[in-house]
Parts: sequence; C-alpha cells; structure tokens
Amino acid sequence: MHQTDSPYRAYGYRWVVLAVYFLLTFVIALQWLTFASVERAAREAYGVSPLAVDMLSIVFMAVFLVMCIPASWMIDRYGIRVGVGFGAILTGVFGIFKGLFAHSYAMMLVAQLGLGVAQPFILNAVTAIAAKWFPVNERAGAVGVGTLSQFLGFVAVNLATPHLVHAVNGTYDLRPMLMLYGVISVVVSAAFLVFMREAPPTPPSEHAGHERLMSLDGVKHLIHLKDMVWLLGLFFIGLGAFNAIATCIDQIAEAKELSSAQAGAIMGAMFGAGILGALVVPPISDKIQRRKPFLVAGVTLVAPGILGMTLARGYGGMLTWSAFVGFFLLGVAGPIGFQYGAEIGYPAPEALSQGLILLAGQISGILFVVGMNIVGMGVGMAALVVLSLVNIPIVLRLHESQVAEAE
Repeated sequence: MHQTDSPYRAYGYRWVVLAVYFLLTFVIALQWLTFASVERAAREAYGVSPLAVDMLSIVFMAVFLVMCIPASWMIDRYGIRVGVGFGAILTGVFGIFKGLFAHSYAMMLVAQLGLGVAQPFILNAVTAIAAKWFPVNERAGAVGVGTLSQFLGFVAVNLATPHLVHAVNGTYDLRPMLMLYGVISVVVSAAFLVFMREAPPTPPSEHAGHERLMSLDGVKHLIHLKDMVWLLGLFFIGLGAFNAIATCIDQIAEAKELSSAQAGAIMGAMFGAGILGALVVPPISDKIQRRKPFLVAGVTLVAPGILGMTLARGYGGMLTWSAFVGFFLLGVAGPIGFQYGAEIGYPAPEALSQGLILLAGQISGILFVVGMNIVGMGVGMAALVVLSLVNIPIVLRLHESQVAEAE
C-alpha cells in the first residue's frame, strides 16, 4: 500500500547499504582470523611461538579496547559514511600491506594493528545502520544479516586458508594467501566508499528520527541501566568465549590430534550454524516483538555445546558440538543481544551500545586467550564451560525491551 501521508518510509536502497556493509564486515573478519586455522604453519614460517601467532589475533582485541569509544563517537558525531568509511580505507590499505610484506612477522603485526583500528569503526555501526535505514520490525533481522556477514568471513577464512597455504621444499609460503585476501579487501573497501549513503531522505520509523545523547552522556546513561550491565556481563562471557575458541582453534585441534584443515572445518561448522541461526531466528523475534525468550534460549544452550566440544575426542564430535555452539551463541544470542542492547539503551546512540557490548567481549577475549595458553587448551575449555553456566542466571534477570513491546 502506498503511504503518502506517513512521514516515515522504508526505502529500497536500504538493501544496497546493507549489502556493502555486509561485504566490508566480511572482509574485516577475513583479516582478523587469517592465521587462526594455520597457526602451526604460521609459527614455522615466521619462527615464532604459538602465543606469538595468537598475538596476531589478540592485537585486534587489544586495539579495540582503545578505539571502541572513539569509533562510536566518530560514527555518532560524523555519521556512518565518514566513520565506517574511515574503517574501510584502513581495511583496504593494511589488507594489501599484509600481502606485500607477507614474509615478515613484524610487518604482519603492524598490519594487524592497522586493521585492528579499522575493526570498531566497522563493527560498531551495525545497529546504527539498522536504526537509520530499517523500520523497527526489520531491525533485528538487519542486525542478524550484518552479524551473519562476519560469520561468513570466519567460515571463508577457516575453510579456505588451510588449502591456500602449502609447504614448498619444506617451507610454508603465506604470501599468495595474504595477497589474495588483500586484493579482496581493496575491492570491497572501494565498493563501500562508492555505494554507501548516510541516511534515507525520511526516517523509516519514529525512533530513527529522534535526537540522541552524545557519547559521554550516552555512556553515563548506559552504565546506569541494570539490564545493560547484565547484558554486558553476558557478552563478557559469551563473546569472550567465542573469541578464545576462534583464536585458539588450531591449538585446540592439535591437542585432540586433528589437522589444521580439520580445525578450519570445525570453525566452519560453528559459523555455518551461526549463519543459519542469524537468518532464521532474528526475523521471528521481529515478528513476535520479543527479545528475552530468544536470549534465554540462546544463552542457556551455549554451555552444553561448549561442554560437548571439551569432551569430544574425534572429528565428528567436534563438528557436531561446534555447530551447536554456533547456532545458539552466534545465530541467536549474538544478533538478538545486539538489537536488545540498542533498544534498552535508547536514546543513547546505537553505535555506542554496540561498541560497549563488543568492548566487553574483547576484554574477556584477551584474558581467555592468554589464560588458555598458560593453563592449556583442555583446562581452558573446561573453564569456559563453567563461565557459560554462570551466564544462565544472568540472562534470566533481564527484562523485555520496552521498544519491542511498544511496536
């Protein structure tokens, strides 16, 4: 039906905006975990320790701690096109830098630092894009698609990288793989800069047109919300557990006497199931306008999944349980949790609530990865099971989003 009298309208170009953001998020995920599934090859190629290879992923999380709030402020102050565009430029520049200086561990660390700076400018914007371009009954779905793109990047990098890295005369050459990923980064970053638009001519729904708190006031507002504090606790454990498993997957597989290719497939199964969940569940949440039941289900079922991964001895068991974790953690709890945070945090900017949630997971991710390298993969996975159980009473304390209930 053509609504000529309504001041609100959902424009078809929103799908173009979501598509170029989808591709950029895919690429930053590709660059983040480039070395995770080939940790053994990377440590031989560069002559470094397992923890040194993990540092190439940890540096993303460490830089996020510093850049999270500035990135959210820039997105809030100057808009999506400028804020995310800055991240896109860094992604293209440092992505190709990795290919050009593939033989130097020091240069890889520099490149990962640059890409780590780009990451919060990209990831912190997903709920802001959903709010500016999508009506509220499509937002969890839009956030799910934006989140799904990161999962697709993780799937691609984990499945493809082990097959792109080969030993020649007993020496691993990472340059062809890194150059391929670099070229992809340049092309996608350029596409984002060309096709991204800041906002539609008129807002898609009432809340998209309202004035928001600036970053400092927004932070004060968010940290005084009990539900936001509980949500940060959930992501501190859940997102931190994911970051640790994704970073250490080749070491976890090695401890179970599995190959790097099998490690990549295990993470591929996790992300593949996460993609399925992100496609199916958030739209249902939008349709019935409820967030808490899905969060409770997602968070509660993560613990048995991680327990299954911990106890599994064979390849088949790891594939099955990693897919279980992926569906409920990445496909259900993740995207719906992000949208829930944006709704309960209103009128704080969506980029700010998103940034604080991701910040919690990056802090814990660093702690969990370092801890697992110290105590060993088996003990570390057992600790993640216990922490996942702690999340169950936390999620039960949440209240339903008033924005969801009102729409």
